[in-house]
Amino acid sequence: MLKYPILLPIGLMLFLALLTFWINQTVQEQAARATGLNRHAPDYMLYNFVSTRTDATGKTKYVLAASQMRHFPDSDYTELDRPRFTQFGQDAPYTQIHGQRGKISGNGQLVEFEKQVKVIRQATAEKGEMQVLTEKLFVEPDTDIAYTDLPVTIHQKPATVITGTGMRFDKKSETMQLFNRVHVHYERAPDAAATKAVVTPAKNAATGKNASTKSR
Repeated sequence: MLKYPILLPIGLMLFLALLTFWINQTVQEQAARATGLNRHAPDYMLYNFVSTRTDATGKTKYVLAASQMRHFPDSDYTELDRPRFTQFGQDAPYTQIHGQRGKISGNGQLVEFEKQVKVIRQATAEKGEMQVLTEKLFVEPDTDIAYTDLPVTIHQKPATVITGTGMRFDKKSETMQLFNRVHVHYERAPDAAATKAVVTPAKNAATGKNASTKSR
């Protein structure tokens, strides 16, 4: 005869609860393995990917393309090979961004470009073409803002070269900020009327901090 008979049903209930929990966990893990949700693997891929965004009037705002696109369900990120981003503006020059690799956030509000990144702002009758070179660039397509904390080199035609570390570019206001180790090299063109590009450091360039440029 058991000395404490009440312990038997309590122990049995605990055993059944643990068994149920173990079975449930085992089934969930097997289901996850079957669907691939617990590993970093793409659930779909597209080749020659092109995505177009329009504004409220139906005009093209920007186009994002890549030679290959891979979506990963575990992180909800999308990876891109050779991404190409073209941004348009009303009565404004378009801007193109190229890179070897890229990534799109799950909500689509942030696009990351990596390795040999080049930004090209189209030339106009008043402003020469501008190119920005860096190794990583973050772009917010809906706010027209791009930024990086890595070194950048800026070529403003016809004869301005600016280098620095850390940059923020606002396309709407056509302003660019450089934050550290800023150096500006400018050669006057033979015909001064050929360009109206102006370089205006926010602080003395010798300090290497908080410089900004604006093309007029």
